[in-house]
Amino acid sequence: MKKHFFPLFLGGLGIGTTEFVVMGILPDIAKNLGVSITDAAHIISSYAAGVVVGAPLLVLLGSKYPPKKMLLFLMVIFTIFNSLSALAPDATTLLFFRFLAGLPHGAFFGIGAVVASRLADEGKQAQAISTMFAGLTIANLLLVPIGTWIGHEYLWRYTFALVTIIGLTTLLFINLWLPALPSDQNEGESTMSQLELFKRVDAWLVIVITSIGTGGLFTWISYIAPLMTEVSHFSANSVSWIMVLAGFGMVVGNIIGGKLADKLPAVQACLWLLVAMAVTLLGIHFFSENKIISLILTFIAGALSISLAAPIQILMISTSKGAEMLGSAATQASFNIGNSLGAFLGGLPITYGFGYNTPVLVGMAMALVGVFFSFVLKRRLSYAE
Repeated sequence: MKKHFFPLFLGGLGIGTTEFVVMGILPDIAKNLGVSITDAAHIISSYAAGVVVGAPLLVLLGSKYPPKKMLLFLMVIFTIFNSLSALAPDATTLLFFRFLAGLPHGAFFGIGAVVASRLADEGKQAQAISTMFAGLTIANLLLVPIGTWIGHEYLWRYTFALVTIIGLTTLLFINLWLPALPSDQNEGESTMSQLELFKRVDAWLVIVITSIGTGGLFTWISYIAPLMTEVSHFSANSVSWIMVLAGFGMVVGNIIGGKLADKLPAVQACLWLLVAMAVTLLGIHFFSENKIISLILTFIAGALSISLAAPIQILMISTSKGAEMLGSAATQASFNIGNSLGAFLGGLPITYGFGYNTPVLVGMAMALVGVFFSFVLKRRLSYAE
C-alpha cells in the first residue's frame, strides 16, 4: 500500500468499526442506559439517517475546498461525535450524537474514492478505491469483534473511545501523508451546477442499482444470527466466529472487486457481481440446513457484500463528470438506503410467519432488479459510445 492511501484506509477502518460494532454491543447499551433493545436499536437507524443526510449535503457545502481540507474537517466531526457518544448520559442524547457521527460517513468515502482514483496509477483506479474500503473490511474482521468484546467485558463506552482513537490517528496521517489536490469545483462553477448531476439519467440508474441491488445482501446479513441458529442449527456462541468468516469474505471480496473493475467496464463488473449475488442468495435459501454448505455460502455472500463497492464507485465517478465527489457521496447514501430497505423488506416474510431462510428470497429479487437496471445502463453507455 502506498503511503498516501494509508489515511484513507484508516478512515475506512474507523467508519467501519463505528457503523457495525453497535450491532454487537446493543444489549450492553440497552442494559446500561435502562431501555429496551428495540429502543436502543434506534441508534442504528439514527446513524444511517446521518449518512444519508450528510453525504450529499457536506460534499455540496465543501465542494469549493480542496479534498484534503474536507477530509480533515469530516474526520474532526467523526472524532468529536464518537467521543461524545462515549459520554452520552442517556439514550436520547446518544441517538442525537449517533446521527451527527453518521453525517461525515458518506462524504468521507465519497471524497476519498475520488481522491484515491486521482492518485492511482493508470488502469488501477478501482484497486486504489478498494484500498480505502479495505479499512472497512478489516474493521469487520478484527475491530468489530474486539470492540464487541470490550463492550461485553468492560463497558460499551470504551468501544466508542477506541473509535475516537482511530479518528485521531486518521487525522494525523491525513495531515502528514495525504497529498494536496485541487477542489472538485472549477473556477466560477456554482453549487447549482453541481446539482445538475441529479438531472442525469445514468446517475439515477447507478443510485437505483446501489439502493435496490446491493440492498439484497442486507436481507441476508440483517438476519444472519437467527438464520444460523434456527435453520443451520449452529449454537448461539458460534455466531461470533461465523461473523468473522463473513468478515474474511469481505476482505477477499474487496480485493476481487477492485481487480475486476480494473479489468472489465465497471457496469459489466456490477452486472456480473449482482448475478452472483442473486445465485448465492438462492443457494442460501435452499441449502442453509447443511452446515458445511451454509458456511461456504456465508463466506461467498460476505465477499459479494463488499466486492461491489469499488465498481459502483468507479461507475458513478465516470457518470458524474464535473461533480464526481457529489456523485460518489450520493452512492454512499444509496448504500445506506439499501441497508435500510434490505433490513425492512427482508423482515416482512418473518413478520408473516415464514422461516428465517425466506428473507434471502426477497434479497434475490432485489439483486435481480439491480441486474436489470445494470443491463439498462450498459445498453445506454454502449449507445453513447
